Amino acid sequence: MSVLAERLQKLRAQAGAAALPLRLAHELGKPDANSLGLRQLLARHRPQVATPHSSDRTLPGTEITPGLRYVETLCPWLPDPGPIDTRFASKLATGEVIQSRQVLAFDTETTGLSGGSGTRAFMIGAADWSQGALRIRQLFTTTLAAEAAMLREFASWLDPERVLVSYNGKSYDAPLLATRYRLARVANPLAQLSHLDLLHPTRRRYKGVFENCRLATIERHVLDVLREDDLPGAEAPAAWLTWLRGGSAANLRRVATHNATDLSSLAALLLRLAA
Repeated sequence: MSVLAERLQKLRAQAGAAALPLRLAHELGKPDANSLGLRQLLARHRPQVATPHSSDRTLPGTEITPGLRYVETLCPWLPDPGPIDTRFASKLATGEVIQSRQVLAFDTETTGLSGGSGTRAFMIGAADWSQGALRIRQLFTTTLAAEAAMLREFASWLDPERVLVSYNGKSYDAPLLATRYRLARVANPLAQLSHLDLLHPTRRRYKGVFENCRLATIERHVLDVLREDDLPGAEAPAAWLTWLRGGSAANLRRVATHNATDLSSLAALLLRLAA
């Protein structure tokens, strides 16, 4: 052990503190050229400071089971869309006409953007047309243990006639949910359903017209939707984790708003492409 490490041990003992961890003492004894520096090492071993508890813990919706909340919003939508021609979705124009009542647009908010078994969905949103309105339903968990309940509840919204509509959902949302259903030992209800991913026909239609084909870009240029105070999707994981650690619910409410806007935009984009 270096002279510096020994002196630190003696000073801590005189102050009544516990001895330095052996690994830290060993690292301090390394040559300076190969060490991270005393200040960096101490910072590395310092206990993490917990997120302070916030008085703003208000979340939208109703708790339908411990740790699982449900939000429902009805957006007036007249006239009723009626039959929707989905031939735009195929390069060979082999699509079919579906009824608007079959459509279920869906979108997830997750703990990461890379997918894989370590990424979980903490919010699932879905939208369908019902009685002259676009019904937006959202499920989100406020505990880690409630994920299986959320997955089962979402499964109850699906039936064999449903046609899923998403934006990049075939590559991201659907595979992620398939993994979560498998880990929860629940049959995947999406596996046998028709799935219309609007990203691909949107790219065919607007590639080179706008700077990119992100949903926010299409909203702005095609749907005349301008989001205000929108929380970027990349910040959704931090908003949920902040809530779990006792922090403010403000950004988690913004995640719910972001998700609802995504769903209404999916419905509008579907009709625009079909027209």
